[in-house]
Amino acid sequence: MTDSDESQARVEGRVKWFDASKGFGFIVSDAGGPDILLHANVLRNFGQSSVADGARITVLMQLTQRGAQAVEVVEIVPPVHETSTPLEEMVEGDLAELATLPMLPARVKWFDKAKGFGFANIFGKPEDVFIHVEVLRRSGFADLAPGEAVCLRVVDGKRGLMAAQVLSWESATRAQAEGARLQ
Repeated sequence: MTDSDESQARVEGRVKWFDASKGFGFIVSDAGGPDILLHANVLRNFGQSSVADGARITVLMQLTQRGAQAVEVVEIVPPVHETSTPLEEMVEGDLAELATLPMLPARVKWFDKAKGFGFANIFGKPEDVFIHVEVLRRSGFADLAPGEAVCLRVVDGKRGLMAAQVLSWESATRAQAEGARLQ
């Protein structure tokens, strides 16, 4: 363990805001204190290019001369929303089965936050998969970058294939490895 490792603290809180175009945002700690800087590079090391405002987040934080900064993201839990989802309006069937859907590896084709949607392609399949901004937010993301590797849980919607959940590539592969180890 290095000296810098010893000065790190595990902090739980929520994302106050994050702007992918600026490359940073801030976290509010549950324990109080100053806001914690979350740099885009630290978030990318976790496997995401963005994070939704209000998401629960656990980080390793370090105090520097410039203030509190996240140095590693440990976990992100999407924000909880009480309203209906776009899936309920566009998909027939039981959404409770979402967790049983397979995680499919995909690449983001494009996503326009202002328009509120975008598309991805599942590896080895020619069809586009529609991604709605609310599904993205409920999955803990604020935006997606073209070419970004993600895992999707996909449903057959009224207008074609639609993402029901978006997972970062790294968190999905960690979850699969954990599940395989427990079996």
